Amino acid sequence: MDEKRFVVALFGLSIAVIVGYIAYRFIAALTVAVFLYYSTRRFYHDLERLRLPARVRAVASLSLIGLPLILLLSSTVVLLVVEARRFLEQYPVTETIDTDEPWLEGLVGLSDLTVDGIIEAYRSGEFDPLIQFLAEHASLLTNTVTGFLLNLLITIIVTYYLLLDGSKFHDWVLAFDDDAVVREYLEAADAELEAVLYGNLLNVIAISIIAVATFTGYNLLVPAAAEVPYPALAGAITGVASLIPVIGMKIVYVPVAAATATPMIMANELDLLVYVAGFLAVSIVVVDTIPDIVLRPYFSGKTTHVGLLMLAYIFGPVVFGFHGLFLAPIVLVVALTFADTALPPLLGADRDDAESAESSVPRGQRRLDEF
Repeated sequence: MDEKRFVVALFGLSIAVIVGYIAYRFIAALTVAVFLYYSTRRFYHDLERLRLPARVRAVASLSLIGLPLILLLSSTVVLLVVEARRFLEQYPVTETIDTDEPWLEGLVGLSDLTVDGIIEAYRSGEFDPLIQFLAEHASLLTNTVTGFLLNLLITIIVTYYLLLDGSKFHDWVLAFDDDAVVREYLEAADAELEAVLYGNLLNVIAISIIAVATFTGYNLLVPAAAEVPYPALAGAITGVASLIPVIGMKIVYVPVAAATATPMIMANELDLLVYVAGFLAVSIVVVDTIPDIVLRPYFSGKTTHVGLLMLAYIFGPVVFGFHGLFLAPIVLVVALTFADTALPPLLGADRDDAESAESSVPRGQRRLDEF
């Protein structure tokens, strides 16, 4: 019997190693999937009030995050191309830069970016240098695009089925619990992960609304030459950038201010730069500082320390790469919940004593019935 148990355990260990290796190869996609799952799970359950089927609710929850993000990125890319071409036409940058890239000169010389204009440019051979450039770097471009699409597909599929079957997996894990410690830890970690990651989603939405309102209001109060470009798009991207630690929203409103100031400097209208300085001041105070102080504590979970969560967002990308931005908060919540719920019983602490200590009144305070 012991030999059979050993063989079964060895087989199970081998399967676990293989599954772990596959998960490690796609750790970025799986991490983002878990992040999206906890970010959208509350909305998924709220849709039960509409008596919608589970699959429809899962698709709607993913669409809440996915479609706006795809539209936001697509709009950003298109506007960057249009504005870069407009800038190159207005200012002779290509004449001052010594470049040997004919495909870049061909793009600058395009007469029209409409469908008919692009077709005509292709027929006249204006795209030939660009096609040659893409052909020379086809391997790198193919690997990059296919890798991105594969990870995106994995993220969508895993998030979709976590929304559908997450409760079944939760019940399956709890079936191996022989005492209350494991159950208490898993339930506490699950609830705190939802609170923290769903709070991140609310924080992004709130800051996006604040940024859009601030940038639009700024444009209404300043001269046309000092207006920021695309205030709604810039505000939405600012909300997404709030997830990035330390620099966060600065990677949006600082380049926007620079893009606003560049035409003024080129036209020697330096007196208008005071409006750009005002835009930066308003962005720092209204968009960056106040929401970070007021909103973030409410959206940071029930027990997770705000400072530790900020450090997790800082250290995560440094240690794990880009996906560490999503992985580090998950690791932090799991570790802190373990230290709070499972570690004391494992070290021999009395549960009743721990609960009484948590419910005790701090020094210098009195109970209501003592007055």
